[in-house]
Amino acid sequence: MIQSTNKILVPIDFSKLSLTALEQSYNLAKKYHAEITLLYIIEDHGMIAKLFSQKQHEDLRQNVQNDLDELARETAKKSNLVVNSLIGRGSVYEQIIEVSQLINATMIIMGTTGDSTVKKKFIGSNALRVVRESHIPVITIKAEEHRKGIQNIVLPLDLSKETREKIGMAIHLSKLFNGAVVRVVSVLFTSDEFVVNRLTRQLGQAKAFLEKEGVECSAEIVKGVKGEDSLAQNILEYAEKVDGDLIMIMTQQELEFTKYFIGSSAQEIINHSSIPVLSIRPMHRKDMTLFPNPY
Repeated sequence: MIQSTNKILVPIDFSKLSLTALEQSYNLAKKYHAEITLLYIIEDHGMIAKLFSQKQHEDLRQNVQNDLDELARETAKKSNLVVNSLIGRGSVYEQIIEVSQLINATMIIMGTTGDSTVKKKFIGSNALRVVRESHIPVITIKAEEHRKGIQNIVLPLDLSKETREKIGMAIHLSKLFNGAVVRVVSVLFTSDEFVVNRLTRQLGQAKAFLEKEGVECSAEIVKGVKGEDSLAQNILEYAEKVDGDLIMIMTQQELEFTKYFIGSSAQEIINHSSIPVLSIRPMHRKDMTLFPNPY
């Protein structure tokens, strides 16, 4: 096994979903020539934690460390990758973000129950917070079924300025996975001729650019019906129809709640998708080798 500067962080709570996320990380880690770092967080807030003695805390940490080290050994043997293990203490999502920065992670891959009210498994209540705060891509996985590789990438596009960044990442992933097809889709909620023409033109330009870069692709406009969460639902239905293996979204934040929420459509896609979702926070990057800018 060769040491790599690329690292993929996988939060673990030993639930089936977190272990499925770990299995999903193998392919990406191999493609990126990356190490995998397993992270377990011991939450130390609340009355129950305060009732534990120092020895009980130390025993708990040692037991977790033993289980995590064993999982790391099994994962390394199964995947033939370098696998590290870390234990954090404190707020789960804060620890995930902090450790991702500490190890200079390339990506975070984590399970999610798809229900932000669930507290029993930390992946349920913290996935959206991680997506919101992370400056690196986050893949959230809700399904308990392992997907092997990526053949179809679903790329929702609108008229936002982040379109260019999305297309660059789609090209990168398509080539990384030996010619995965990029399925560009836009959802249209209006018959306004100006908007229709602009969206149609942008879809055509995106398709032409992808093809120029040697990426097999399709482009489709889906007629949406106005209503709560309609955008997310239309995208999820389209992704199922084309047998999508990955949905790429940009987590534009609601302007009036920038510090607290990501966009409602992004939340709905993350919460309800049975297909892995890659969330990218729009940003300016000095090094564009991972996310090439196509324009």
